[in-house]
Amino acid sequence: MAQWTSAVGAAQLARLLKSQQDRPAGPGSRRPPAYRALADGIRLLVLEGRVPVAARLPAERELALSLSVSRTTVAAAYEALRTEGFLESRRGAGSWTAVPAGNPLPARGLEPLPPEALGSVIDLGTAALPAPEPWLTRAVRGALEELPPYAHTHGDYPAGLPALRSMIAERYTTRGIPTMPEQIMVTTGAMGAIDAICHLFGGRGERIAVESPSYANILQLMREAGARLVPVAMAEGLTGWDLDRWRQVLREAAPRIAYVVADFHNPTGALADEEQRRRLVEAARSAGTVLVVDETMSELYLDPGLEMPRRVCAFDPAGSTVITVGSASKAFWAGMRIGWVRAAPDVIRSLVAARAYADLGTPVLEQLAVNWLFSTGGWEEAVTVRRDQARDNRDALVAAVRRELPGWEFEVPGGGLTLWVRTGGLSGSRIAEAGERVGVRVPSGPRFGVDGAFEGYVRLPFTVAGAVAEEAATRLAAAARLVEAGVSNGGESPRTFVA
Repeated sequence: MAQWTSAVGAAQLARLLKSQQDRPAGPGSRRPPAYRALADGIRLLVLEGRVPVAARLPAERELALSLSVSRTTVAAAYEALRTEGFLESRRGAGSWTAVPAGNPLPARGLEPLPPEALGSVIDLGTAALPAPEPWLTRAVRGALEELPPYAHTHGDYPAGLPALRSMIAERYTTRGIPTMPEQIMVTTGAMGAIDAICHLFGGRGERIAVESPSYANILQLMREAGARLVPVAMAEGLTGWDLDRWRQVLREAAPRIAYVVADFHNPTGALADEEQRRRLVEAARSAGTVLVVDETMSELYLDPGLEMPRRVCAFDPAGSTVITVGSASKAFWAGMRIGWVRAAPDVIRSLVAARAYADLGTPVLEQLAVNWLFSTGGWEEAVTVRRDQARDNRDALVAAVRRELPGWEFEVPGGGLTLWVRTGGLSGSRIAEAGERVGVRVPSGPRFGVDGAFEGYVRLPFTVAGAVAEEAATRLAAAARLVEAGVSNGGESPRTFVA
């Protein structure tokens, strides 16, 4: 059986290769042979995630015609890639991209630091802000006042507290998306929601289409559930999704589930527009794919005057194709482990029934706290402060990185909590390792890709402010100098992934 999960057409690959010609060559570089330049270009596209791992490449003759080169040049390039481990082939099945065994995949960088380490290390591994006060304390006090009637029950509410389910449904309805409480299940965070969805729809061996890059913790959750991940490259910059690629993957790979973050995508910060949302829902419906939409960043719009598009589920109001996941963790506080699922009532019933074999239900006190925030206006007040804080942090981090690391490239997102940064040709994995030595913790790009892509990137959350943001950038610059000197990896070349 062929090992590829998506395909890249000859014209598409030619356009991607042409886009690399705008990048400046390194100092003292000489023009390589044509086959070597082609092999290096394809290799870089794979490592940056612009061509997914396990994507079938066009036949030699087709690519030669699109590039206006000889077939011999393409054949030599493919052979070089096979030798280096970036291409696998099988007679009758074609050739597909790969990443060699042993490509560095850091094991650290996203888990929160223990509190006792925060004084000596700047933690840029976790995209989460401290609790907003006084709203957290007020919410907990309000929850305690509402707790006594629930304390006389068994305390297990597999679908969530009825009051909170009704409140969440009402919030969707007021946004123009009619929703009944029967369409809501309260979960233990967004991770709990997606875990339940994957176990219901994505059994072991099922294909799940994911954005490339995507949220690292979700990718790992899906891997551990036994899913076969099918990466779909994001569009260039902050422009959202590449719908041509999505239609192709949904048609050819027929994934059971597709997982997307439409609002201030983690890690890139991209915001999908309404037309992209409508077309992706239509494509998923036609392919019979369940579209799981993560809305955890949807309320963290930062730029004044930014007009937010309608929610993805607005294009599928009955919930037959789109399953929406929301959470209090990003907009309010990560310690408030309350998430929810919006879907068709029959899907909610199935999720609730399956929950009896998992966690039985979400803590009552935390549900009451979130319900207090929603019902009193405390949520809107706290999230407004959150936006101001995140905007100030973003602007401080952007200014500091541009000053200390002028060769690093990124676009400033209009919301969310993360910058997706190209590290000027340096290995993101090596920068993460060197960062540990100089006191800054940062996750490298491969954590957010499938099978080793995005080696030339790091994710920088804007969760630190002022002087701390400036110091973080200073330490990152020190880490980059160590990588350039070959210190962090025992003297190995830090640029081995660059064409």
